[in-house]
Amino acid sequence: MKQTIISIAIILLGIQGGFAQESKTTRLSLQECVQMAVKKNINVKTARIDNEKSRYKIEETRAILLPKVNFSGSITDNVALPTTVLPGAFLGKPGTSIAVQMGSQYSASGMLSISQVLYNQTAMTALQLSKKSAELSNLSVEKASEEIAFEVAKLYALTQTTAEQRKLIDENISRTERLRDITKITVENGVGKQVDLDRVNVNLENIYTQQSNTQAAQEQQLNMIKYMLDIPLEQTIVLTDTAGMQLLKNEPALQSDFSNHVTIRLLESQKEITLLNKKMINNGYQPTLSLSGQAAYQGLRDDFSTYFKSGSQNQWYPYANFTVNLAVPIFDGFEKRSKVRQATLDLQKTQATLESTKESFSMNYRNAMNNYVNNKSIVRRQKQNLELAEKVYKETTLKYREGMAAMSSLLQDEMSMSSAQGGYLSALYNFKEAELKIMSLNGEIKNLINN
Repeated sequence: MKQTIISIAIILLGIQGGFAQESKTTRLSLQECVQMAVKKNINVKTARIDNEKSRYKIEETRAILLPKVNFSGSITDNVALPTTVLPGAFLGKPGTSIAVQMGSQYSASGMLSISQVLYNQTAMTALQLSKKSAELSNLSVEKASEEIAFEVAKLYALTQTTAEQRKLIDENISRTERLRDITKITVENGVGKQVDLDRVNVNLENIYTQQSNTQAAQEQQLNMIKYMLDIPLEQTIVLTDTAGMQLLKNEPALQSDFSNHVTIRLLESQKEITLLNKKMINNGYQPTLSLSGQAAYQGLRDDFSTYFKSGSQNQWYPYANFTVNLAVPIFDGFEKRSKVRQATLDLQKTQATLESTKESFSMNYRNAMNNYVNNKSIVRRQKQNLELAEKVYKETTLKYREGMAAMSSLLQDEMSMSSAQGGYLSALYNFKEAELKIMSLNGEIKNLINN
């Protein structure tokens, strides 16, 4: 019996622990969401991997200019010695030819070789090119981070706008349910009309449908946030910042210089890479100078069993050499000339893209500023309109209760209030989107990424 009680207690504790785990809630601000997404997003991860890879590419390119040291060894068994023919005069037999086998059956050697580039302008430019490519890779990480920050911030604002919509719908349901109860009482007392009660019920069912659709949309948006943040879908998250949160620290001002934007810096870096690539091709016309050397020992034996024994017949013969190598390119069939012309065209294309992007930034920023000012004004007007619609609805509701207003007037005012709510929420989200667009253009989006 005692064991049974202990087992039940353990099971109950396990169930409570499971409920506690399931009910775990993560509260997230906008900045926390952005930082988690930047840390876990696959595009940012791959950009970081490419950035790390570029650092190893620098080391690989630098290795061309560093000394190379190698050791090699070999042992050969000459099963059949090579034969050469010597003039007989060498052996006192002029006019004849004598076949002679030369060499030893076994030969072994150990060699240490070293080489060093003394001058290779192409290799030095390639090192500069790899460093600039690493800088470009670093900018790619920054660009990927800002892009995911913009997308997460938009989704966060949309989700909170949906939450605000759901809150307003809940209030509408509460008001309409009270109206239904009042109308039902008047009908039961013979004062009201059944058609009025039917109208209220139809309207209430429509609002219930809106509530269900809004709830489903909010859940989908939250699931998308969990996916982007790599949070388990079964985990509950609560977004702490509201739809009316202020994103821009200061009122934005017009600007025309976007040289510090990551996209512009990326194009500038690509332009420098194209210039270096053209320079590296031209460096192929310059001579190269290198130094190499070898030092070795060679042993020749006819009896392998005595190979490593000391003695007058078991000598190891050293030899060494140093070589200075000079290579001067003369003619390559116009290969480098064709490559230079291609690089020149690539440079023109990059320059054209850079100028066009700068112009588009100026245009997009002006449009974003116009949207910001316009939507800010619309939000203020729509909020006033919503407050007025709610006031009118309350007054009509009071008159309806007193029998001074018809149900049709009340329902019409309710529709006007619902329309005002939709207009306010739409304007609110558009305003948040305009703020984020400005932040993505002027660089303030980094404030959401950095602490």
